[in-house]
Amino acid sequence: MLKTLIKNLSNLPGWRTNRKIVVIESDDWGSLRMSSQNSYNSLLKAGLNINTGAGARYNLYDTLASKEDLQHLFDTLRCVKDKNGNAAKITAVSLVANPDFIKIKEDNYKNYYYEPFTTTLEHYNKTGAFELWKQGITENIFVPEFHGREHLNTQSWLRVLQASDKEALLAFDHQVWGYNRKNGIGFQAAFDLEFASDLEEQKAIITDGLKLFENLHGYKAQFFVPPNGPINNELEQVAAASGIRYMSSPKIQQEVLGEGRTKKHFRYLGKQNKHGQTYITRNAFFEPSGSSVNEVDRCLAEIELAFKWKKPAVISSHRVNYIGGLDATNRDTSLKQLKDLLTMIIRKWPEVEFMTSSELGEIKAKK
Repeated sequence: MLKTLIKNLSNLPGWRTNRKIVVIESDDWGSLRMSSQNSYNSLLKAGLNINTGAGARYNLYDTLASKEDLQHLFDTLRCVKDKNGNAAKITAVSLVANPDFIKIKEDNYKNYYYEPFTTTLEHYNKTGAFELWKQGITENIFVPEFHGREHLNTQSWLRVLQASDKEALLAFDHQVWGYNRKNGIGFQAAFDLEFASDLEEQKAIITDGLKLFENLHGYKAQFFVPPNGPINNELEQVAAASGIRYMSSPKIQQEVLGEGRTKKHFRYLGKQNKHGQTYITRNAFFEPSGSSVNEVDRCLAEIELAFKWKKPAVISSHRVNYIGGLDATNRDTSLKQLKDLLTMIIRKWPEVEFMTSSELGEIKAKK
């Protein structure tokens, strides 16, 4: 009862529309998470904490998307059409780089080096995968936006490697960083601020990452979702200077200030910051991978609630749900549920419109 009340209240503030808009935001595309099944087994055997907590399903199932993964996903998206004749579409919230493990090790962990994610795809024999990215953009069903340069807090990670931390070095040798640390901030949270002095380097990473995004995809990113959530709000201005018009945010943001300090901010869909950026908040979830609940019914209920309060349904659905490289059953089961969800959406709300996050932002800007 309390949970239902909170969900209703959270949909009250902000921009409203009579249109039935559905946006699916899918994080983590381009990032290397678990490098291989052998790496998972070896790290688990060595005692690293990779199979508990919120990150467990990512370590178990999530890795680079193959051509086959993307083909299956696109086929599922194309299986429905909205009132305007558009297929369902994914806002592919993506990373543009991964660590260059060879160079970092050759430099004895003194400095950080990265490679474009397209190079990582080549290293992992994901032949033809990037061509599918391009096809998705052309069809407007798989549209990359910005999640950061890497899904990695490079400064914190490098400090731990330089200190010869045994767990970090073991994971490094398997090209992995997403394990549960015993102490310290999570490496996956790229813009968490361990020390206030890290902020200037994070500003440079944002600018560099957005440049690389444009070089890879041929257009400027407009929407930014900080990995895992934490961010210092000075980075919004840096992102704005490079073309970011829309920011993803939790409804209650804990801005990180360094040295464990935070500052609370309240956000809602359509709120603007002082840089003219519009906040887009999520109000529905579809995370079938490893879930023990009926994700189709849960998501449909959240969409219905959003529409009740005249809000677009902005759905969180991470890449891990659609990846079969470590376990094909994970992908196939999730895609069957996605097809069921999309079919039910069309049946229940025939006037629905599928949009990307930036398309939603454009609609809000015209009001």
